[in-house]
Amino acid sequence: MSTIREGMPVLVRHEGEWVGTYTVVDNAGTILDKYQSHLSCQFPENGPHPYYQINRYTWADGKKEEHQFPGIYRDKALFFDTERITGKAWEIDDSTVILWFAYKNAPDMNLYEMIQISPDNNYRARTWHWFKNHQIYQRTLIQEERLK
Repeated sequence: MSTIREGMPVLVRHEGEWVGTYTVVDNAGTILDKYQSHLSCQFPENGPHPYYQINRYTWADGKKEEHQFPGIYRDKALFFDTERITGKAWEIDDSTVILWFAYKNAPDMNLYEMIQISPDNNYRARTWHWFKNHQIYQRTLIQEERLK
């Protein structure tokens, strides 16, 4: 049985602090929302979860949110099951992680996220494709850089 560091080497390249901008658009490209982010991607050596992510969001009007995502590793994939979401992440090549997740309070809705990390491990490009009743209705465009 492999560890997360052995089984998901692309995900391990995301370890650290990331800052960026989330831009939510509808199918016509109209901006619906825009906010700043600070994400912490951790691989704790001790504890119940081999992966732990903290997402912090800040809007221009002062609104703030923070969400925590402990992950369980098995079969070369990362699984999430929190009070808010259920999901699964897996690697598809040497720079891409795919994440599927659904909000528990919205059973007719789910997302697919593609996460691309640059060869120097300092930049990420992410897109969320939001589906409701199997129809895409919006996208979230995310640009991030490693906090140094």
